[in-house]
Amino acid sequence: MKNVAIFASGSGTNAENIARYFSKSETVKVAVVLSNNKNVGVHARVNNLGIPSFVFSREEFVEGTPVLAKLAEYQADLIVLAGFMNKISDALLKAYPGKIINIHPALLPKHGGKGMYGMHVHEAVVAAGDKESGITIHYINENYDEGDIIFQAKCEVLPTDSPDAVATKVHKLEYAHYPHVIEEVLKKI
Repeated sequence: MKNVAIFASGSGTNAENIARYFSKSETVKVAVVLSNNKNVGVHARVNNLGIPSFVFSREEFVEGTPVLAKLAEYQADLIVLAGFMNKISDALLKAYPGKIINIHPALLPKHGGKGMYGMHVHEAVVAAGDKESGITIHYINENYDEGDIIFQAKCEVLPTDSPDAVATKVHKLEYAHYPHVIEEVLKKI
């Protein structure tokens, strides 16, 4: 059995989608969810599915030991970022080399980097007049959105699309592809 730890900072729709996808799996389990915010919806979503969730402070995350201890307790094989809003600490990068993945709501390398998340990305896509957007699933390294790309999926952006319309299209891609890509990554670990 391979154990996944999900890091999330928000409502948890992607985390819930991933957890539901693997809920009947005999080879993969979402073992734990970790968050930097106690007041977000991800906790209720995953707790309702029987998955424990924990909150850590900024200091605990940067220093690393408490977070690494929790990951060890749940025997995490892979860390999956699902709407996680902090840069990954050096301690985690060293402990999980090539075993931390993220999903970005655009086609990297466009519209990536610090501050490019959520609606900021979709607004940038529309402002740039891009004809397509999509998702990029990639490994994490020490720089924002610069890790090796694992998978991309595209959607058309119409001239009449608002940032909200682009977000809706991108979310559909996230829900459809992220769990499958996680499953493929785990086969290589």
